[in-house]
Amino acid sequence: MTASLGEFQKSVDDALAEIKADQVIERIWAHDHTVWKPEPSEITNRLGWLRIAEKMEASLPELDDLVSSLREEGYSQALLLGMGGSSLAPEVFRKTFGVRDGFLDLAILDSTDPGAIHDQAKKLDLKKTAFIVATKSGGTVETLSFFKYFYNQVVEALGAVEAGNHFIAITDAGSKLDEIASQCNFRATFRNDRNIGGRYSALSYFGLLPAALIGVDLDKLLGRAQDMARKNMGNDLPDEGSNYGAHLGAILGELANAGRDKLTLVTSAQIASFGDWVEQLIAESTGKEGKGILPVVGEPIGAPENYGDDRLFIFLTLDDDPSLEEKIAGLENGGHPVVKIRISDLYDLGGQFFLWEMATAVAGYRLGINPFDQPNVEEAKVLAKEMMSAYRESGTLPELKVTMKFNGVSVFGDEKLPSADLNSPNEALQVFLEDAHPGSYISIQAYIKPTVEAEKALQEFRAELRDRTRLATTVGYGPRFLHSTGQLHKGDAGKGYFIQLTSDSPQDIPIPDEPGSNRSSISFGVLKGAQALGDRQALLDTNRRVLRFHLGTDVLGGLDKLTTD
Repeated sequence: MTASLGEFQKSVDDALAEIKADQVIERIWAHDHTVWKPEPSEITNRLGWLRIAEKMEASLPELDDLVSSLREEGYSQALLLGMGGSSLAPEVFRKTFGVRDGFLDLAILDSTDPGAIHDQAKKLDLKKTAFIVATKSGGTVETLSFFKYFYNQVVEALGAVEAGNHFIAITDAGSKLDEIASQCNFRATFRNDRNIGGRYSALSYFGLLPAALIGVDLDKLLGRAQDMARKNMGNDLPDEGSNYGAHLGAILGELANAGRDKLTLVTSAQIASFGDWVEQLIAESTGKEGKGILPVVGEPIGAPENYGDDRLFIFLTLDDDPSLEEKIAGLENGGHPVVKIRISDLYDLGGQFFLWEMATAVAGYRLGINPFDQPNVEEAKVLAKEMMSAYRESGTLPELKVTMKFNGVSVFGDEKLPSADLNSPNEALQVFLEDAHPGSYISIQAYIKPTVEAEKALQEFRAELRDRTRLATTVGYGPRFLHSTGQLHKGDAGKGYFIQLTSDSPQDIPIPDEPGSNRSSISFGVLKGAQALGDRQALLDTNRRVLRFHLGTDVLGGLDKLTTD
């Protein structure tokens, strides 16, 4: 790891000296909660990630036995049902390593969009599919809804006696999912170390079981993680040794304190999905108490002049990938702070998981916050539950007041957006962003079906907004982002401008009230709609600016209207 920090180098050096003098690293390993806060709540019971790579070595035979039995019985597919910390690390493994010959082809479902669920269901041969139901709390509404839907599908196809054998749980002991797994005779239940929060769980069962299914060499992966952990155990800071967790954490914290709080992560293409995992780790850990580091992932790289003075660029690349060198040099020459991290091969991601976890813990110390809690996450959940209760009583979700309609696109503004003299959605967008100032950011929240075409259109949309405003942009699919960046959106300093995109689903899918029952009081479309309404209200309640565009059935055409008059 190398860093070109310019005027910020001295403050980082001073921070490292303070970290060394206060023995912060030794205190972290000793589970000393006073590194972050005077009280131990949600700290001392959230530090299991420090030694989990070492502890999981003993569990590898158990994972090998599970995978072997599935392969011997002819299973060829696996579908992971999860959100946030339960799905992002498995997605990294699947997208990065692919599927080894003879192992199970793993897919991840973390969208409540009915079309996405229907498309996934069509791909499955239920007789040959294992379902991984993953949730730390055991009560995540999206995950349990996925489970009930697919459990009923398997019961219908294969019978109730056989169904349980196709399901595997990963959860905390004693959770609701733990109980369901017992009642429904799951093939196996893996009870995770309860002292690990979801976003720090990549090297626990939540990440390793899915990785085992696709044939990742877990011995090698954990070996790299343990090597990195050992390098981050003592006070051998970068001027003397290899504690890159402390170094990276000091950089993140000090530059955020200096206003460079938009961590823009650029990776080699082969490891691009690692950025999505980092996004959740940083956003949910640091976005609170009016502070926050905004991770900017997947944003197309622009010229140095396209950016404001609130950026920190971090390039994570494979040793044999020179494709980003010219971009790195241009940003350095343009005066932006740049950190470069190089890894030798894909298995070094084992070490990167630990490195970023330690860096996040150190950054939390420099920011004066607890990096292990998520105090604002419940706000949107509570409001979404209220919306669903209203639906159950009346049969409809609450309706918003339309600001304007234009060629199939409905615009819903806040009280600061006038309804008069607006002639297009693009004009409404321009008015909405008029008072955005340097240091603000734009968050695009897409409650639409994730497709290749939609992703391309969203990336073009964000790039145009970035170039037009010089503001950082992020894109997240709803409700997936609620389990990733949702905490930061409500807990940071209020710099965000939130563009919510919704659409009509041509089909809907009922959610069974109970596994094995055909009764349903709510659908996936209603759940997604309630979550969009709940999150919008939670943002407004915390004085954030929100503009909603309902794109109807023509999502791509609607997106095009947002940038054309």
